Amino acid sequence: MVDIAKDLTSGTVGGAAQLVVGHPFDTIKVKLQSQPAPLPGQPPKYAGAMDAVKQTLAAEGPRGLYKGMGAPLATVAAFNAVLFTVRGQMEALLRSEPGAPLTVSQQVVAGAGAGVAVSFLACPTELIKCRLQAQSALADSGSAGVTVKYGGPMDVARHVLRSEGGVRGLFKGLVPTLAREVPGNAAMFGVYEALKQYMAGGTDTSKLGRGSLIVAGGLAGASFWFSVYPTDVVKSVIQVDDYKNPKYIGSINAFRSILASEGMKGLYKGFGPAMARSVPANAACFLAYEVTRSSLG
Repeated sequence: MVDIAKDLTSGTVGGAAQLVVGHPFDTIKVKLQSQPAPLPGQPPKYAGAMDAVKQTLAAEGPRGLYKGMGAPLATVAAFNAVLFTVRGQMEALLRSEPGAPLTVSQQVVAGAGAGVAVSFLACPTELIKCRLQAQSALADSGSAGVTVKYGGPMDVARHVLRSEGGVRGLFKGLVPTLAREVPGNAAMFGVYEALKQYMAGGTDTSKLGRGSLIVAGGLAGASFWFSVYPTDVVKSVIQVDDYKNPKYIGSINAFRSILASEGMKGLYKGFGPAMARSVPANAACFLAYEVTRSSLG
């Protein structure tokens, strides 16, 4: 129980650091992902990541970059507590003896297990966040999916519970969320451990400095998005799709539709902001986690 409490506390601190650093990048990513394909002969709403930043700042000010932050901020403690606690318990199960270091392969398994657990918390949180982040882009395009304007996270939750099938509506996109979180976290924790062991010259990574932890955490976060990004695009378009007049009938249909209308490029909309976010945000997360965990003994 002591180790669980330490993981809960450290995961919370790490998640808060990740959110503060990374949310503006995430907002731009979702705006790019959710903008509809332009009509023939017309330019897209956003020409790219920097154009999306400029338009967001011009229309909404700096606060626009933090739109939708309320939902993940309210659950960041629970999300990262679950992620790092389940990972810690998986590590305990996989160890040959108490205190023994884990191999990279075992960290991959632990990360996958943690990914399963956090998916059930991530899905409703991401749905609320994506609705808030995407509505300005969709509204300007005239999409039917934003006939309702949301005043905040609780407004989104109330609308979904009342008009989109109750609790089940909050778990729209669970399949692609699982398809993102399981392999993504397997890759992230595996890469993180592999890099730490490489820089430490062995399995004992306890003496690594903060600079090494920042590098390992940043590159580990990049590996998450590099391995699962098209799945995240599918998740985003499904979660912002109109309930009454859906454009997609499932994850496979969404994947095929994007591929048919936009090609492979459509499955990587917002990839630049996602990668730009992943390095500093995950560097901050892992560093905050490791420093807090170490200080707790």
